[in-house]
Amino acid sequence: MATFPYFFIGPNTIMSIAGLVHGPDKTEPTPPEDWRKAIVDVIIPAHNEEDNIIFCLESIARQTLKPRNIILVDDGSTDRTCEFAEIFSSINNINITIIRRKSSIGKTPTIKRQSREYDADVEFILDADTILVSDNYIERTVQELYKAVGIASACGVILPLRDTDKVSKLNTQPVKKFCSIFSSAQACKPETLLMKIEKVITVNYREVLYTFLQRFIYKGQMVYFGTILNPVGCAVAYRRKYVKDLFDKYEPILGDDLTNSEDIFIGFAMLNHGYRNIQLMDVSAKTVEPKTIGLPKQIYLWSSSFFQCCYYFDSLLKSPFKSIRRLRYIRSQDQKKIQEKRRIKEPYRQAFGDEYTKKYGRPIGWVAFTSAVEKTSFPIVLLFMVVFKLWEPLYITAAAEVIFSSTIIAIVVPEKKKKIKYFFQSIIISPVRYATLFYDLIVMLKFSYDIWITRNKRWRK
Repeated sequence: MATFPYFFIGPNTIMSIAGLVHGPDKTEPTPPEDWRKAIVDVIIPAHNEEDNIIFCLESIARQTLKPRNIILVDDGSTDRTCEFAEIFSSINNINITIIRRKSSIGKTPTIKRQSREYDADVEFILDADTILVSDNYIERTVQELYKAVGIASACGVILPLRDTDKVSKLNTQPVKKFCSIFSSAQACKPETLLMKIEKVITVNYREVLYTFLQRFIYKGQMVYFGTILNPVGCAVAYRRKYVKDLFDKYEPILGDDLTNSEDIFIGFAMLNHGYRNIQLMDVSAKTVEPKTIGLPKQIYLWSSSFFQCCYYFDSLLKSPFKSIRRLRYIRSQDQKKIQEKRRIKEPYRQAFGDEYTKKYGRPIGWVAFTSAVEKTSFPIVLLFMVVFKLWEPLYITAAAEVIFSSTIIAIVVPEKKKKIKYFFQSIIISPVRYATLFYDLIVMLKFSYDIWITRNKRWRK
């Protein structure tokens, strides 16, 4: 999953507002390739997902664009993931290939191997605990992916999966067929009260955060820069060749120790080369969230991966300091005349290559830089207020920030009936959000320890 700002009043918020006011690149794209001819393979990395795999497969079966292959990569599961997938696919006429591993090697090597072993145009990565809510999710992401050669990844809006979502799936015909055979399986039962309690904080917290991030922050970035820092994981369409080239380049240097979150690393690497990661607002997917007790671990994986990517792609991070040099270069090339001569036109067009990034930076580098500033400075500022007992400034800052963020969330929620609900839900989960903000101090200390003390960079998911 993607990184997000925990403290809403900051540079990224201002930048997103500026982006929405500025408006998008008005260049009409002239795609060189027809997306309808693209060959799509769906790759499902799975580890002990017997409770979720049938819902994932059911959502693929409903898609308007049918993939050539559905490949389930079982990463050393000890439960009945493979058995359930085989039987569900058999009784519902789903053509699936299952790759079994005796022991787990992780999600990153899975994506790498499949990008090399298959020849599809699009490698669609779908987590086994994720369902595609929109029936045209794959079609829309592939369609947008092929609007320009500079687009490396495309995803939709990702939200937490609630028990009500699972209950609605239990009433679909494919799932009913399966549950008539395995009625005792947990997958065929609604969540118990205890299971709901174990996830209630995480689900409500993430629902608010994901909505603010994707409907406001990312939307502003998409309009202004034509890209976001990294695709929102769980359900992403990649240009397979771009992914293969990426691993061919970095494997000799880093092996499989990229970062603690593969989608964040891939997103940064694509931006560093001049490609773009786009997000669509008109299709969505939902994913299972961890129990509340597992929230700190997941926050650590995402936040640490962000810092790790800033370390690897420091040229991208330094983009703001190269803005004048980049502007001079663009003016010297007379980009307007070049654009007029191009037969194939692409919005947000920029030169490809890591060397260009080192020399001139990238516009999206502003987002990487301001995100790094937010994630390092905000926790320190709050800690300073607490240590020196500056309670009045702290209360005023927190109150203003909570009201502001809750108002924005209520505005960006597309469903009118849910606006008031989200406003108060945002206020209620604010203590959790501030707790995670302080937790980022621990993540920074761990990252610093890895870099300067142990020099241990075995970062892998």
